[in-house]
Amino acid sequence: MKTMNTPDHHKTAQTTYPVTDLIRNRWSPRSFSARELSDEAMLTILEGGNWAPSANNSQPWRQVYALRGTRGFDAIVSVLAAGNQPWARLAAALVVTVGVRELPDSQQKNAYYLHDAGMYNAFMLLQAQSMEVSGHVMAGFDKHKMAELLDLPVSEEAVTVTALGYRDEAEKLEEPYRTRELSKRSRKTLTETATAFSI
Repeated sequence: MKTMNTPDHHKTAQTTYPVTDLIRNRWSPRSFSARELSDEAMLTILEGGNWAPSANNSQPWRQVYALRGTRGFDAIVSVLAAGNQPWARLAAALVVTVGVRELPDSQQKNAYYLHDAGMYNAFMLLQAQSMEVSGHVMAGFDKHKMAELLDLPVSEEAVTVTALGYRDEAEKLEEPYRTRELSKRSRKTLTETATAFSI
């Protein structure tokens, strides 16, 4: 059985420039093993995310998490999109990233809360990757039901749900997830996304 110590070479990013292995080897699996995530590991991953940059250090995020085998975990799974439930229920933990729409001590809208919540997720995923824990971020869930489940005020929004856990064999997945798990990764080239500005 593969573990995170056994790189999936077909998933390792083939970059034009020498990107750190932490980034090259990070991808979003759907096949998770039965191995549990300890409380300390869970909190360490969340701590990594907490050091993400944000506009004026406002940190417009909250995380609501649940470990597999708890009622909270099952409740979060129940409001995921039908296409995410079969594999996400196998994860060791689920993390709901909540964005705070308003600036601290103010009712003024924070125009960057979604961007900053995404920065949190990126740091969380890289911290997890450094611990050989994989993460898969989902936008497929019922936002209204999630807000009700978590009793969120109108100033907060459930932005994403991230499945965390230790990778397992792709072969145990049903289609179409198995094919997606085995497919090679690709990205647009820098010539498509980056432009040197000059006047």
